[in-house]
Amino acid sequence: MENYQGQLDGIFQALADPTRRAVLSRLGAGPASISELAKPFAMALPSFMKHIHLLEGSGLILTRKQGRVRTCAIEKNQFALVEKWLSAQHAIWEGRTDRLEQFVTAQQREDQK
Repeated sequence: MENYQGQLDGIFQALADPTRRAVLSRLGAGPASISELAKPFAMALPSFMKHIHLLEGSGLILTRKQGRVRTCAIEKNQFALVEKWLSAQHAIWEGRTDRLEQFVTAQQREDQK
């Protein structure tokens, strides 16, 4: 379970930055080269590469080098971890709101007596 939490920490850290989220959005359309991904951003390539390394380190993307071109692609398995965690949180909050609704309804019935 601790490894799972550590993975989530890295994923959410990667998702916390708007540049990295924009890269992931672009990769949602399909694989792209580093230079193609870097074009929309006004930053030096070494700075942009820090974002790529963090995304790769968190497992959200995979990179592969072919000749002189490094291509990035989304790694869907890590998104499944996030979805699993968010679903569990959703179930917890849904249960809490259901219990609150039951409590309020019971209180209203008591007040009407």
